[in-house]
Amino acid sequence: MVDEIVNRVVETAQDPTPGYELPLLLFAGFRSLVDALHRRLAEEGHPDVRPAHGFAMQAVGATGASASEIGRRLGVSKQAAGKTVDRLERLGYLRREPDPSDARARIVVLTDRGLDCLRRSAVIFDDLRAEWGRTLGADRLERLEGDLRAVTRGQDVRLDAQAWFDR
Repeated sequence: MVDEIVNRVVETAQDPTPGYELPLLLFAGFRSLVDALHRRLAEEGHPDVRPAHGFAMQAVGATGASASEIGRRLGVSKQAAGKTVDRLERLGYLRREPDPSDARARIVVLTDRGLDCLRRSAVIFDDLRAEWGRTLGADRLERLEGDLRAVTRGQDVRLDAQAWFDR
């Protein structure tokens, strides 16, 4: 049968929690956290930052990275990473500098504005986690986090969600 709400094919099983609901609930939880983060970042002086930008700034890291390395970390092409870097450079979050290990190359580094955004993000995520703790109870939230660690043990956290759509 086809579910008219989102036009997905579903089984008419008696199970009150069908399997397809788990990834949707996990994604909805992720999305609610990220959307709340970006609302707060906008209020705190970072209105132009988008989720992909946060992943890119994380990929740059504390010591900087080349566009190729950023692309590899994000699972996108060097060109796609370069476009994101260009945008973040125009917004003042990143800058390109000479690579100290190779005079011909350049590396991308976080600016003070980029560091501020990441620091604020960390504080906001702590606040959001505390909100979830108040809603679910601290013990349940800790069990949820532990359960998620258990089912994802040994897997790298991959930031290349866009790759799902590019294949």
